[in-house]
Amino acid sequence: MATPDKSRDTAIPAMNDAFELYDLRVEVIEGDRPMVCGHRLGHAFDVHGENLVFAEPAFSMYALAALLPLLPAKQRDTHPNDWMTTDADIACPDPNCGVRFRISRTGRRSFRHQDVTVVPLPPKENPRGNPRAKP
Repeated sequence: MATPDKSRDTAIPAMNDAFELYDLRVEVIEGDRPMVCGHRLGHAFDVHGENLVFAEPAFSMYALAALLPLLPAKQRDTHPNDWMTTDADIACPDPNCGVRFRISRTGRRSFRHQDVTVVPLPPKENPRGNPRAKP
C-alpha cells in the first residue's frame, strides 16, 4: 500500500509564492552608423521567463553576450527613475558597428517560486520583526 505524499497536503494553506516577470522583445534597429556585423534590421528574439525564443535560426553570440546581463533586470519592475526603466537601446558590442538593439517589455507572465527552484522561501517575519518571536 502506497503512503500518501504529505509534502503537498491540501489541508495546509499554500503560501502565495507567485511573482511576475515582463516578457521582452529584443530587436535589431538602425543606428547612426552603418551595420558592419551580420545583423539584419528587424531581426529579433523574445524572452519568456528564462527562455530565449528565436524565430530565426541565427543571432550573433557576441551581441547576445552583451545583451544577456541586462535581460533579467529588464524583466523586473524597476523604479520609474531608474535607467533600466527608461533606457531601451543597447549598442552592438563591436565598436565599428552602428546597430542598436531595442529591448521592449511586451507583456507580463506569472510564475510560482516552487515551480522555478527547490530553495524554500524564508519564513515570514511576524509584526515584531523577529521570525522566531511569538506574535
